Amino acid sequence: MIGKPEWFERRKYGGWGLHPKTWQGWLYLALIILPFIVFHSLPFWDVKTRMVITIIWVGFLLLDITHIMVALKRDEREFKIEAMSERNAAWMMILVLVLGILYQIITSALQQKIMVDWFLVVALFGGMFAKTFSNMILEKKAL
Repeated sequence: MIGKPEWFERRKYGGWGLHPKTWQGWLYLALIILPFIVFHSLPFWDVKTRMVITIIWVGFLLLDITHIMVALKRDEREFKIEAMSERNAAWMMILVLVLGILYQIITSALQQKIMVDWFLVVALFGGMFAKTFSNMILEKKAL
């Protein structure tokens, strides 16, 4: 793809993904983002054209960033640190989802009509299924 893994490093603090570590990485981001901003600020295109171009642009960007992230070189210690950090983040998100669902159930029950944001429930069970299937697949592999 276009971006090179040596231009970036894994984002360790403040989120997921990667961030530039060299001037080439910053230039890459500028050359990806600035034309997109210019495209959307010019009034020449209709909504459908803007949507199609945006979908193509974001798709390309996701493919290229995924390629960079997969190709980043990490040692065994970095893999372990990232795995533990991801586990802790997942547990925190699960706790917040469960508390949010319980809050919705209790407050709506007090109003005598049960209402729950089903996206939260789907996210919680989707994570559970992802973990289940990951465990099933990874147990069969020799790690």
